[in-house]
Amino acid sequence: MNAQRFLHTIDGISTWFGKAAAWLIIGLMALVCAEVFKRYILNMPTAWIFDASNMLYGTLFMLAGAYTLAQNGHVRGDFLYSSMPPRRQALLDLVLYIVFFLPGIAALVYAGWDYASISYRINEHSNVTADGPPVWQFKFMIPLAGALLLLQGAAEIARCIMCLQTGVWPSRLKDVSEIDVVEEQLAHSEHVDEEARRAAIEHAQNIEESARQRGMGGDLQR
Repeated sequence: MNAQRFLHTIDGISTWFGKAAAWLIIGLMALVCAEVFKRYILNMPTAWIFDASNMLYGTLFMLAGAYTLAQNGHVRGDFLYSSMPPRRQALLDLVLYIVFFLPGIAALVYAGWDYASISYRINEHSNVTADGPPVWQFKFMIPLAGALLLLQGAAEIARCIMCLQTGVWPSRLKDVSEIDVVEEQLAHSEHVDEEARRAAIEHAQNIEESARQRGMGGDLQR
């Protein structure tokens, strides 16, 4: 129970940062809409709009990395992986995390902090335009995103070890997903009877759960 609470706590941290960063989409949309109005209606284009939109989207992209890892949402070539039993999946993941993930993300944090620190000391501004905005605050997102990935990576390594011990993948902190869309569509359908609706929702939930538990191999053993 303590180990599961530890995993869910780290999942919760990654989820919080990912959802907080998602609000940047609203700012980015408002920024682009305002610029379109100014550029094409008022004929008053803004020089720094390109830099600002890049920083907003870049921040969202980087801070969502740990959240995506927490939800097991990164792209995976699982043609062979999904057919493996959970312990073999866990062993493969553990090796890849130790050999590739940890050194690469640690290097990202180290180099990113140095990169951002220099930018802060010289008060770096964008050179895309003549009077570009400061960019040092954006560059600090690099080591922050790397630190969040390292933290989530520790949880994923712990999951691998627990799966090697028990033969079952530990649960993940659940979040909203496309199953909500399926349920809403079925709830408002007049052409599907109640039994078919329940069966379709259950089937969609099973598909989602299978994806969360790292492929069909783990589900078959359970």
